Amino acid sequence: MDVSFIIPHKGREEMLLKTLRSIQGLHYDLARVEILLISQNEGNSRELDELVNELSVKLIRITDGRTISALRNLGVEGAQGQYLAFLDADVKLSANWLEVMLTTLRRPNTVLAAAHQVNSSEAPSLERIRTALSNAVLDCAVTFLPGRNLCLSRHDFERIGGFPEHLITCEDYYFTERASRLGELYYTSEACYVHLGEDKEYTKMFRKEIWRGQSNLASIKGRTIPLREWPSFIVPIGLLILLGIASVGTIFGQWLIALWSLMLFSLPVVVYSLRLKRLVGASVPLTSVFKFYGLFFPARALGTLSGALKEVKTSSHNE
Repeated sequence: MDVSFIIPHKGREEMLLKTLRSIQGLHYDLARVEILLISQNEGNSRELDELVNELSVKLIRITDGRTISALRNLGVEGAQGQYLAFLDADVKLSANWLEVMLTTLRRPNTVLAAAHQVNSSEAPSLERIRTALSNAVLDCAVTFLPGRNLCLSRHDFERIGGFPEHLITCEDYYFTERASRLGELYYTSEACYVHLGEDKEYTKMFRKEIWRGQSNLASIKGRTIPLREWPSFIVPIGLLILLGIASVGTIFGQWLIALWSLMLFSLPVVVYSLRLKRLVGASVPLTSVFKFYGLFFPARALGTLSGALKEVKTSSHNE
């Protein structure tokens, strides 16, 4: 067996069906490929059952609420492939995806490969922003790769030590940092994928970013933090503090303090927004870019604080 596709799944089937069909459409001999679906759903629709049978998918059903890392590691235990391809259950691969991944992994000192993201048809501004951020650098070695589409050898996966099962989110930061200790992470434009589940509405994005931020601090433990990551921890918390100071200043009539706090709050939002505007070009209006960071930073701060409080409670309980 050449390659094992490992796909954790929970909830929406319509996107999973598109993911599986994109694997079915790969320019590769599917007899040399296996698909392991680790599902947290209690059952399947008839359409999914038919496709699972058609592709000879190995279905592993888990209903005990394990983390996505635990599901991926469980999939590896049942996999037979020389190479492991980790996919989220909401991505649509280009037909050349697997060929390009295997070719990329033959580069000297390359440990991990991933394809670049492309927009869906009629993508709204928020999706275009997310895609542009994902593709800030291409066709080079990078310091981080998102966990939506990853490919590496089984040997290197075992050397990395698997995915961190203690993390609810941010597991891809932890995993890819460990991989970077062994060799290069390569992000290529030769193949692509559509993130079907990409954020498209700002309200939902705000809630998701709170959830995503809950493992920010926990993900630091056991890995080296590159300099470029530090702002993602410091800026959101700093901005939330400034908003709090501005609110208190307004309540007590300290207008100068409130004004300075709001000005300091605006500074990183403006700087990050201008950088992002260069990435998205004319496809996204500047107002949408400002709206993105105006929501992103506070949400990440709330998520980080929520995760820190949960960790304190857990530590206290264990004592």
